[in-house]
Amino acid sequence: MATTTDSVPSAEAPTDESESARAAARAGGSSRFPYRTIVMGVVGSTVLMLASLGAGGVLVRDPVIGAGPLSWMRFGHGHALTTAVLYVGFALVVWAWVRLGRYALAGRIGTRPILVAAFAWMAPLLVAPPLFTRDVFSYLGQGAQLLHGLDPYDYGPAALNVLPDVVQNVHPLWQTTPAPYGPLFLLVAENIVGVTGNNMIAGVIATRMVLLLGLAGMLWALPKLVRHLGGRLPVTMWLAVASPMTVIHLVGGPHNDLLMLAFLTIGVWAALERKHAVAVALVTVGMLIKPTAAVALPFLVWVWANHLPGDESLWRRFVKAVTPSLGIFGVVFVAGTWVSLGSVNLGWVTGLQAPQIIANWLNFPTGLGEVAHTLVNLVVGVPVSPFVTVARALAWVALIAVMVWQWWKARHGGREAILRMAVTLLAVALFAPPTLPWYLTWGFVIASAFAWRRVHLAVVVAVSVFLVLVYYPTGEQSLYDWWFIVGVIAASVYAAASLLKPDPLGLIAVWRREPVTRARDDTPDTPDEPGEQVAPEGPPTPTTRARS
Repeated sequence: MATTTDSVPSAEAPTDESESARAAARAGGSSRFPYRTIVMGVVGSTVLMLASLGAGGVLVRDPVIGAGPLSWMRFGHGHALTTAVLYVGFALVVWAWVRLGRYALAGRIGTRPILVAAFAWMAPLLVAPPLFTRDVFSYLGQGAQLLHGLDPYDYGPAALNVLPDVVQNVHPLWQTTPAPYGPLFLLVAENIVGVTGNNMIAGVIATRMVLLLGLAGMLWALPKLVRHLGGRLPVTMWLAVASPMTVIHLVGGPHNDLLMLAFLTIGVWAALERKHAVAVALVTVGMLIKPTAAVALPFLVWVWANHLPGDESLWRRFVKAVTPSLGIFGVVFVAGTWVSLGSVNLGWVTGLQAPQIIANWLNFPTGLGEVAHTLVNLVVGVPVSPFVTVARALAWVALIAVMVWQWWKARHGGREAILRMAVTLLAVALFAPPTLPWYLTWGFVIASAFAWRRVHLAVVVAVSVFLVLVYYPTGEQSLYDWWFIVGVIAASVYAAASLLKPDPLGLIAVWRREPVTRARDDTPDTPDEPGEQVAPEGPPTPTTRARS
């Protein structure tokens, strides 16, 4: 992203574009419809869905394929072939997403075709087995514990002696591990299991349907955030909704981060609209789903403080803002815990330490500890644990310093505070153990409402592709399969380069075609896609940017 001041991002300045044209571009671009690109992504996601029946996070006892004539998809060469086909489907989805991004950046399409594409790509995955994760089985297992009176913050799903299909599909790592999620989400999971019972397929599909409410909340909030934060709505929707991080991780996964992001984005919008009590309450509810949402609360206090009238000092306004914020937080936190667990039992807070048992180099301090151990181990044999523990401890100190610094830089409120919030959410995802790929959506979704430079979006493309592929489709991590990771990095870099230039290595024949008239944009001209006519969708609808 680019900055016009110390840190507030903005678009690269166009040469001769009027403010009204820029507003129209932020609102909807040139409003054309890329049918072939959308169909390409639909084909890719359909291939993903079909191949996931053999190569995804399949059930231990599967009533669909089981030991029938298609069971070859899950064993030996059949499984290898199915996995290869699945990656072909993923490649088609990424290819379509990158093409869509080039259209959005060039001002050739508006918001509607991007949302149509995203929904069309998600649709086949709604009925697919979990992709690149098995977390949804843990959600159902922990919901079953709560349903049957077993505290999920004291015991793992293995302690449950009912619903055997639910229990046996939980990953071995989480069988005896307390739940790391907020109590409100466990209440949601409890109600899902209450309806679907021991039927795991119905449970996974029902979980996705509930989490789509989070997507709906994001879709409601993001246009409003764009008006405050200066982004372009088509680019925001392309980045936050049509991205493989959302389509494949959050929906295809699925992951409860999608529900938390709804409360976070709506809460941020409420703060910018001076509805501060509502903002604090909403983000606190988000914390009761995924505790990381709490990181946003101190930044919302600065927004509140800067909206207070009068000529009082910053610290007096801060005290006036933080006092009601703490009161609202306390009421919502206690009430939400009581509604979810049936008592004001705050023991769930200590259960949040469970994910720290995950150790891999995707978490930067863990990776540094492992590198240090590898070097020392060349000289003398030593265990890896002390290196990782020390690296993580130092990272916690550094992370706290970064969080305090970003919070202090946010003291003037407004857009600056929201930008610092997004940076802090990304820092927490990268440096606080564990780091799981979908955690980066916390900061990405908020940051997507700002204006971005094309080169920085290319970096996001590379990161998004990488973060999907570093886990196998079965949900097991691939981070120590080094030749595979080399291929993942190569694919990620190629996808990023493709956003800047179609077919950067000349792997696909590009032929000349009639030029398509498009709206001016603050980015360089993008060559047309081979063989695709981007048909008109309708006139753009300009908007004005609200002040924050």
